[in-house]
Amino acid sequence: MRGIEVSCRANPGFMPRYSTEGAAGADLKADIADEIVLRPGERRLVPTGLWLQVPPGFEAQVRPRSGLAIEHGITLLNSPGTVDSDYRGEVKVVVVNLGQRNFRIGRGDRIAQIVFSRVARAVFRRVGELDVTGRGQGGFGSTGVAE
Repeated sequence: MRGIEVSCRANPGFMPRYSTEGAAGADLKADIADEIVLRPGERRLVPTGLWLQVPPGFEAQVRPRSGLAIEHGITLLNSPGTVDSDYRGEVKVVVVNLGQRNFRIGRGDRIAQIVFSRVARAVFRRVGELDVTGRGQGGFGSTGVAE
C-alpha cells in the first residue's frame, strides 16, 4: 500500500518507523540526552528529534501508545496533538504519568505514535438557528453508558 509522501528531517536514528505491516501509526522516539524520570502526576515536553513537512490537505496526529497506557499509566496530554502542514518546528510530545510509580524515559525509547490524516477545511456560515435533532443540546454523557 502506498501512502502519502512526508518530507522529514530527523536526527540519526530518530526517523519514524512502522513496527508492523498493518500499523496505522509510526513510532516516535525520545530524543533526549539524559534520562527523564516522570513521577506520578508529572508531565514533561519530550523532543523527538523529528521535523516534518506535511503535505497541504493533511495533518499529522501525535497519539499515545496503548502499551505504555495500560502497563504504566503513561499517556499524552493534548491528544491527539496536531502537526499542521505549515509547521516546521521539531515535533515534541507532552508525556504525562498517570500511573502510581515513577516512569523512566531513555534516549531512543518509543514514547508516542504518529498518524497522518486528510483535513477538510470548513466554511463557516452564520445562521439564526440550527436544525433540530433528537439529541438536541445533550452532551457529556447525555446518551448514557448502557444500551
